[in-house]
Amino acid sequence: MSETSTAAQPSPPAEPEPREPRDRGGLLAYLIGHQSGVTIIVALLISLAIGWAIILSQGVNAPYAYETLVREALFVDGSFTRTLQKTAPLVLTGLAVVLPLRLGLFNIGGQGQFATGAIFGAWVAYVTGGSGILGAVLGMVVGLVCGALVGVLVGVLKTWRGVHEVISTIMLNYIVAGVTFWLVVGPLQAESSKTSGIPQTEEIPEAAQLGAVGGVPIGFVIAVVLAVACWWMLSRTTLGFKFNTVGANKSAAGYAGISISTITVLAMALGAGLAGLGGALEAEGTLHRFEPAIVGTLGFDGITIALLARANPLATIPAAFLVGMLRTGAAGLQFATQSPALPSGITPEIVDVLLATILLMVSIPVLGKWLFRSRADKVSVASTSWGN
Repeated sequence: MSETSTAAQPSPPAEPEPREPRDRGGLLAYLIGHQSGVTIIVALLISLAIGWAIILSQGVNAPYAYETLVREALFVDGSFTRTLQKTAPLVLTGLAVVLPLRLGLFNIGGQGQFATGAIFGAWVAYVTGGSGILGAVLGMVVGLVCGALVGVLVGVLKTWRGVHEVISTIMLNYIVAGVTFWLVVGPLQAESSKTSGIPQTEEIPEAAQLGAVGGVPIGFVIAVVLAVACWWMLSRTTLGFKFNTVGANKSAAGYAGISISTITVLAMALGAGLAGLGGALEAEGTLHRFEPAIVGTLGFDGITIALLARANPLATIPAAFLVGMLRTGAAGLQFATQSPALPSGITPEIVDVLLATILLMVSIPVLGKWLFRSRADKVSVASTSWGN
């Protein structure tokens, strides 16, 4: 009788035990994952709260003051165009800080770069004003080139002599202010200025002035296009890859064959050139001439805009619009809040307090990153290799 052997049947796999849904941290994890946006919102809320307290201390209703600020900047006849007009140079001075910041460079020379582009752009537009729009274009090109030359000087000092860009840009701000003032009361002074006592250049011919189309200033359109172009360059091109690589890890960038010196000079030149273009746009589209007061705080406002935008070129547009709106509405706010108890109204400097608070709040994370950056770089170099 044959013996049959039967193969052991495999037992069915055990049913997996149902797992409890993982707790991913809820609100806290979400806030940590979106800390850039949270930082901006917190900065805005704190600045509004401080402004609220200051306004109340002057005996003015705070909600009414803020409502007036927005109304005067956006809803009064012609105010929206003026806000966009103020936004245009602010976008460009913001980009002037953003581009070097992607490399870890802090360009605070926007004031000097803006003034350089403004005076030479205005002069060229005046001289070539008979050519119409060509004169305006030449003025913008010259403003961009002159601003870029200031940036090249900063980049060369940084790469060849090790001069920190913060020191050199601060010094150049004062040097440019002195040189432009000498030019505007000397070789480039307008004839009318000699009698009025106001230092300024000749007025740009109307044919070479930048106006608005459908209530939208031409300068604003140019600024928005350049912001988009900068974003595309940083995120879609080889040059942008080099910028980001140098900013993330200079040692790795050097090993990859990227010239740190060339990229540093180029970043400063591009950033300063955009600030110079902003100066030319302001001269051709707003005052139609150059005078020292044209600079105002536009260069320094660019720092606030860049940090508020978290070094994102596209985000400089809404950040600049916010600053431009505050600047436009400040003058109307002063007149709207005049009363027997407060004859002068709320002074426009309340906007400076708001912007300074925003700058302080958004700078805290950046400052912390810089303080611990050298230690983090050492750890990164020690623990990272091409094979990892």
